[in-house]
Amino acid sequence: MNGPTLTTLLALGLLLGIQLVPYKVQNPPVTTTPEWSNAEVEALARRACFDCHSNETRTPWYGRIAPIAWVLRRHVTEGRAALNLSDLEHPGEEAHEAGEETLEAEMPPAYYLALHPEARLSDAERQALARELDRVLEPYAAASKHEDDEHEGDD
Repeated sequence: MNGPTLTTLLALGLLLGIQLVPYKVQNPPVTTTPEWSNAEVEALARRACFDCHSNETRTPWYGRIAPIAWVLRRHVTEGRAALNLSDLEHPGEEAHEAGEETLEAEMPPAYYLALHPEARLSDAERQALARELDRVLEPYAAASKHEDDEHEGDD
């Protein structure tokens, strides 16, 4: 058979149809931000953390296409729930672990680094960022850890 098959046309129609589902990353207003000790360490945080852990997410072109947009939004929502560097009044349930996870190379995750090589951190950058996250989040860490401890028994 020449030309597109019915299955191809249905798949194309479905792909076009799901673009109408408005499920994209939204950036709420930035309310409170860390007082970084210097511009270099802030640049590290912006490069490695802000796309998932702030209200300043930069969505790449492919992140506006469903179903990728849906996955991206879910990841950002989960990232902000764990740590939100744009709303330190509600820093996130795992804010107290940010420095440790950075130091142990758990953050940024490998799947993110595959698409964003600029977020890779050298060992020295990782150590500097982890120290800075511990420092700037310290005032909020007790509340974050308390919330985390309360939810431990929910499993």
